Amino acid sequence: MGSEPPIASASSAYYLQSFRLYETFSKYYIIGRDKKRTFWRVLKIDRLDCSELDIDEDSATYSENECSDLLKWLDDGNKITGGLKLVTTCYGIIGFVKFLEPYYMLLITKRKKIGEIGGHKIYAITKREMIPIPNPTVRTFMAHSKNENRYKMLLCTVDLTKDFFFSYSYHAMRSLQKNLYDYKTGQHLYKKKCVWNKFLTSEIRNRLGNTLWTVALVHGFFKQVKLSVPGRDFKLTLIARRSRCFAGTRYLKRGVNDKGRVANDVETEQIVSEDPVEGCPTQMSSVVQYRGSVPLFWSQNALGFHKFRPVFSLQAEQHNYEAMVLHFRNLVKRYGKPIVILSLLKTRGKKRAEKTLGATYAKAIASIIDKLPEMNHLRFCRWDLHTHIPIYELQQLGDLAADTLDSTGIFYCQLPPKLWQDGFLNLSYFDKYNGHNSLEDLFNKNGDAGNLEANFTDGGGSCDANENYGVKCMSQKGVLRSNCMDCLDRTNVVQYAYGLAALGRQLHALGFIESPNIDLEDPLAENLMTVYEAMGDTLALQYGGSPAHSKIFADIRGQWRPAIDYQDLITTVKRFCSNAFLDFVRQDAMNVFLGYFRPQQGKQVLWELDSDQRYNVGRSSFKRSLSDSDILSTSNSPMVSTDVMLNPPFSGKVQGSSMNLLGFLADIQTQPSHDQAQGGSTSILAFMPEISTGTRLSPGYMQEDQSLKSDNIYDEETRDASAPSSLFDMDWHSSAANSFVEENERCFSCETIIHRMKGGGYSESFVKWLFHGEALFLRS
Repeated sequence: MGSEPPIASASSAYYLQSFRLYETFSKYYIIGRDKKRTFWRVLKIDRLDCSELDIDEDSATYSENECSDLLKWLDDGNKITGGLKLVTTCYGIIGFVKFLEPYYMLLITKRKKIGEIGGHKIYAITKREMIPIPNPTVRTFMAHSKNENRYKMLLCTVDLTKDFFFSYSYHAMRSLQKNLYDYKTGQHLYKKKCVWNKFLTSEIRNRLGNTLWTVALVHGFFKQVKLSVPGRDFKLTLIARRSRCFAGTRYLKRGVNDKGRVANDVETEQIVSEDPVEGCPTQMSSVVQYRGSVPLFWSQNALGFHKFRPVFSLQAEQHNYEAMVLHFRNLVKRYGKPIVILSLLKTRGKKRAEKTLGATYAKAIASIIDKLPEMNHLRFCRWDLHTHIPIYELQQLGDLAADTLDSTGIFYCQLPPKLWQDGFLNLSYFDKYNGHNSLEDLFNKNGDAGNLEANFTDGGGSCDANENYGVKCMSQKGVLRSNCMDCLDRTNVVQYAYGLAALGRQLHALGFIESPNIDLEDPLAENLMTVYEAMGDTLALQYGGSPAHSKIFADIRGQWRPAIDYQDLITTVKRFCSNAFLDFVRQDAMNVFLGYFRPQQGKQVLWELDSDQRYNVGRSSFKRSLSDSDILSTSNSPMVSTDVMLNPPFSGKVQGSSMNLLGFLADIQTQPSHDQAQGGSTSILAFMPEISTGTRLSPGYMQEDQSLKSDNIYDEETRDASAPSSLFDMDWHSSAANSFVEENERCFSCETIIHRMKGGGYSESFVKWLFHGEALFLRS
């Protein structure tokens, strides 16, 4: 009946992206399939246990007809308790969460495409649902308690429809260079600092040993635009990835923790690519830069504002700057050497706190370089933006960016036609070249980042019959790290200046322009400024609660100064109100979402903790400090699970094909009530909840969105995953409806169903597994 799943590899993308959720009285069933409709998988979730998350996965893959048959048998076997009902169609599992009693399942029920990288689609969430797993008949009063409802509302405060993005086939949490260097799949990806639903997906990933059913959510900013230079068009993609490791709001998360993680940690990647032309190599380039809070132990007390300013505190004892050393070691591990540090903290003026922090920062860098020879790769520069005229600031910052780019280089890759057609993450393509296993091997063998060019002839398609195309690559090693006090407004200006200098080099590497320099008055500079301004506003709203101050950008454009000052005043007021009144709730929501705080029955609820415990979760001073993964673990936590790979209890052969159902369709019904067992009149139906899934999904509602095939990459998918459709119609993206409809409301005896299943080609071992541990209470 089923077959073993194909081996996941770089050359054969193996992932699910379309799902249907079904329910019976005692189980949830999720049917998932790949985009090309080549295989179907099945997942089972138990609904009769409130305290544990019981998930089983069938290790086999199925055809469309086989899945439809299984659903029909499940519906037949559960007619007495309402049958099999379609709950919703969805696009992936965000995760599972438990507060005080029941588990909840978070699903993506609507999405939109926001861009493509190398042919791999990037999506944003436009609608999500949180569905309780246990059947209402087994939930206790705790499931409806005020505290439970408050936790649910708190989690919903994290708006997943804003600034979260994901991809099924591209690792959006990693840079383009990282993806091509080291193409890893599975649970490794969820350990990355930019995956925000690592905690929510931990139980299902650990139980199943794979990541087929979940999507990895990245939080930050994603924007893709089409730009042009004379005679050539190209695509510019700007990505900002926020770290979850020390995440929080402006005045509640400052500085560094004892693991070397800093607040407002954001990786920014700028990708330039050309549209592929058949038979020609395709070129791509990316540059990564970084922003993060000053890696010292310092804070600003949000509860004690004085003249609209929080009280500044810099810890006297910095423990030999151990946390700072950890931070820079981590940067070296992620980006290589050198690390160019650009501090934008003010060196003059009335802001005494900022000047003190800046001076201490410079002293700390000098100290660790002097004491630790391994830190001699650090390059430190102090730059007070407010001491220069804005237009001159950008020019001088451009010179600094050019020097930095000379040291770090940029990533550039020319991909041959065959590799592009197969999907550029097909790194097995490189195996035949000189025994290299990855691009990283090629880079390491051929030299340093700035001067590297590896060229291997493909011998395949080319634009000219007399010319062969292979792989040409340059890599980036090292990174620019910039910060101001908040790592928002001034930092965004510097990142724009760096991005403009990098764009010139990227376009020059692609052969689009003759000189690697772009003038500030060039239309490209204005277009790039618009994108960076949008990123700055987004990151400022996420961390500071208001859009970014745009005074410098406005000065460059020559806008009327009084209007600029008025807008800055409005921004300041918005930020103050958010920091003073809203950030506490946002921090609570973030701590629950990321797993920093885990509710438990009999324990103190989050909002009853004192302020130090409540808002310093994850700091070294908090007695329940986080581990390296920044997820709070306690011995009696209900969310703790171990790595378990489930093995199938039964297997067999059906008409020559392998069958392995893991015993997970066993849902033909559960034990009856005492009255039923004694022949009483009480019906299980009396205990069934009202189910709002009576309407059937209309056929073809999930047709492939035409906007995905058009040039407009920002068109939103208009279909809703909860729209009506046929219950057993497996043709989810087809306009044809082949719904299965019962001729009447008959139910079958246990013997009848077993007989029919055997006659339908199901093996005896599967039938035993299907009914193992279950009792059928059906009319003959």
